[in-house]
Amino acid sequence: SSYLQKKRRAATARRQHLKSAMLQLAATEIEKEAAAKEVEKQNYLSEHCPPLSLPGSMQELQELCKKLHAKIESVDEERYDTEVKLQKTTKELEDLSQKLFDLRGKFKRPPLRRVRMSADAMLRALLGSKHKVCMDLRANLKQVKKEDTEKEKDLRDVGDWRKNIEEKSGMEGRKKMFEAGE
Repeated sequence: SSYLQKKRRAATARRQHLKSAMLQLAATEIEKEAAAKEVEKQNYLSEHCPPLSLPGSMQELQELCKKLHAKIESVDEERYDTEVKLQKTTKELEDLSQKLFDLRGKFKRPPLRRVRMSADAMLRALLGSKHKVCMDLRANLKQVKKEDTEKEKDLRDVGDWRKNIEEKSGMEGRKKMFEAGE
C-alpha cells in the first residue's frame, strides 16, 4: 500500500507541475498578445492621427478646425456605411437561418406505424356513423357466365399435355408406342 501511495503522490505532483507549466505558458502568451496589440494601436494612431501642432494666429486655427471637421465628416460617413453593411448582412443571416429552420422543419416527418385495417374500418374511422357503403369489392363484381362450345372442349381434350405425358411415361407408354408403330 505504501508503494501505491508513493505512486499516487508522484502522479499528483506531476499533474500539478504540468498545470503550473501550462499556466506560466498561458500568462506569457497573454503578455505577448497585449504587447502586440499595443504596438498595433500605436502604429494605427501614428498613421491616422498626426501629432497636433497648434498654430499661433486665429486664421490658421480656423483652417485647422475646418480640416478637423472635414475629417470627422469623412469618418462619420465611413462609420455609417459600415453600420448599414453590418445591418444588411445581419438581416441576410437572419433570413437564411430562418429559411434553414423552415427547411429542417419541413422535411422532418414523424415515425409512422403500419396499421392493418380493412377498407370498411378505414371509412368507419373517417366518416363515423355516416358510413353505410360496403366496401366488399367482390360483391360488386359482375357475374359472367361462360358458355362451353364444342370447339373449346376439343381444344381442351387435345391441348391437355399432362394426360399425353402420363400415358406415354413408364413401360406401358413405351409398349403402346411400340404396338402403335407395328
